[in-house]
Amino acid sequence: MSTFAASLAQALAGAGRAVVVAIAHGTGSVPREPGAWMIVTADTQAGTIGGGHLEHEATKLAREAIATSTPASAWIVRFPLAARLGQCCGGVATVAFAVVDTADGWLDIAQACERTSADFALVHRLGADRDPAQRLLVTADDSRGTLGDDALDSAAVVAARARLAPGGTTGLAEVVGASLFLHVVRADAFDVVLFGNGHVGRALAQVLAALPCRVRWIDERESDFPESVPPNVEVVASDAPADEVADAPRGAFVVVTTHNHALDFAIVEKALDRDDFAYIGLIGSASKRAQFARRLAQRGGGEATLARVTCPIGATAGLTSKEPGAIAVGTAAEILALREQRASVGVTHGARHRG
Repeated sequence: MSTFAASLAQALAGAGRAVVVAIAHGTGSVPREPGAWMIVTADTQAGTIGGGHLEHEATKLAREAIATSTPASAWIVRFPLAARLGQCCGGVATVAFAVVDTADGWLDIAQACERTSADFALVHRLGADRDPAQRLLVTADDSRGTLGDDALDSAAVVAARARLAPGGTTGLAEVVGASLFLHVVRADAFDVVLFGNGHVGRALAQVLAALPCRVRWIDERESDFPESVPPNVEVVASDAPADEVADAPRGAFVVVTTHNHALDFAIVEKALDRDDFAYIGLIGSASKRAQFARRLAQRGGGEATLARVTCPIGATAGLTSKEPGAIAVGTAAEILALREQRASVGVTHGARHRG
């Protein structure tokens, strides 16, 4: 799954016009939380606001806006899920729609925020004329765009930064007499560094395509990479894969699945030299883990060091199948479970994983 700004940039490059659709508010049981988004063009869709009839109707309205040149740049629609859509969850979802024809420089800032894991807020003025669109992109220390009035811009920046503060959320607001939708986009994407483009590596790259992560996929066998990869995957063909560990992002989840045991061990040993990875996973079996433990012991590594390596990968999910797809699903489940666990206790990037 691509990030918000990357998906919007791709949509604009391909279609020239897109509609940002996001959950602005929810009461009762609703499919997704405020801030959940999708990007809709005349022919494509990225992201999700929960699927089902709600997403179907929202997509239909977005495409009608594209086809009919709806005069407003942004507006909201209230969906009583049971009464209007027949969905059993029964809550009420307020959905915001914003037509985007041009990024005017702010999208570059949004993409830069995503690359550096920085939060930002996109502020839309509801009901304003579509030409020119009235929106602001706000970060902790910058803003770009306008809502059509200097005083409103200043007040909206203050309101957006309050939402960007810890605990702040996406939502609707009345600011200086104007109705605004403040869409907070959190930097929740995580980094996975995947070594090996064999059967398991290929399967894991596909599974990770459905998750909000950035994947660096590394192998020395350049010809073995598939012709096309998911949009959140960067292929790195390297003559020395183990050397790529030095450039891996802090807090990354490192997964080692190469075709060569000696290379696997070299990569893991370099990963263990750093203490800032969230996860170090090694493909293999109990015997491979024991072999690695003996090698590690010869180099002065003890049980505490070995405990930082998850081997075999995918096993903690309870799956026993050795099918590449099953190993990939199990490994992704391990990563997600650890990520949620770390988030729940507020673990920062760089803390060690000892499991």
